[in-house]
Amino acid sequence: MAPIDENTARVLLPDVANDARPVHAGALDWVGMGDIEVPVLLAGEDGVPVRTPARVSAYVNLTDPSVRGIHMSRLYLQLDRHLPAELLTPCSVRRLLRDFLDSHQGLSDRAFVRIAFDHMLRRRALKSDNSGWRAYPVTITGRMEGGQLALELAVDVTYSSTCPCSAALARQLVQQRFAEDFAEGAAFDRAAVLDWLGSEHGIHATPHSQRSTARIRVRLAPSFADFPVVDLIDRAEAALGTPVQTAVKRVDEQAFAALNGSNLMFCEDAARRLQAALDAEPRVADFHVRVAHHESLHPHDAVAVATKGVPGGYTAGD
Repeated sequence: MAPIDENTARVLLPDVANDARPVHAGALDWVGMGDIEVPVLLAGEDGVPVRTPARVSAYVNLTDPSVRGIHMSRLYLQLDRHLPAELLTPCSVRRLLRDFLDSHQGLSDRAFVRIAFDHMLRRRALKSDNSGWRAYPVTITGRMEGGQLALELAVDVTYSSTCPCSAALARQLVQQRFAEDFAEGAAFDRAAVLDWLGSEHGIHATPHSQRSTARIRVRLAPSFADFPVVDLIDRAEAALGTPVQTAVKRVDEQAFAALNGSNLMFCEDAARRLQAALDAEPRVADFHVRVAHHESLHPHDAVAVATKGVPGGYTAGD
């Protein structure tokens, strides 16, 4: 069957959204589509563009209360034209939103897009000559209103957190066991103490640690040409100190245990570290950080939230 061109379709096919009037008149804040499957084009670490699958939500408002609906297919076609073919940058998001509005002249004066995907990075092991892949969930949100573009970049970073309180309690128990096994005033045999330190009997208490998540949302300062996804991830992982690993041999696992032992943190500590790191980033105009320690001790999470404190910016409830 031969395809029908758009002008012919307008003549032959009914357009209820355009021709019919709504039963209840009213302007609408947002109308569009959610979770559209479309690839996006990202800049790879080697400079070669990489396509990755994404889920996209696209909306415009509907300002005319007497119009039945928007042209959703026009939003989809603009996404399909832009995202697989252009590198995802602040400029490309601006063009996309501008085209959303141009395709809905007389109907809309605000446009919105949310692009969610996994950013794949190759990460080296701590000690061994190995590496593996990590997928970092990323969301880019753009909103255009009155010709002004607002951009948000969000990324999830997973790390390990060891509880300082639990570590102190475990050390106390080890001290008590040592006092029981080695009498005060008795002569110590160095080899015996070393054997004791290396035994499950001696080190019979360990602190609890858990996989933890930092959800970082930033509003970008104007005039930057790219989305600093990798820089933001690297800055967050450096601040936290114990990002989860990929390929792990025993030498890497031991190094990770040493990192955790020297990097004890409550959720409050993690939030403040990220707060300090983002305060020093010139590309970040505002930020919202939510850290959750998915505790092994409790069936609930320990949570801390930090914001930059910009007037009119993010609040703790966002």
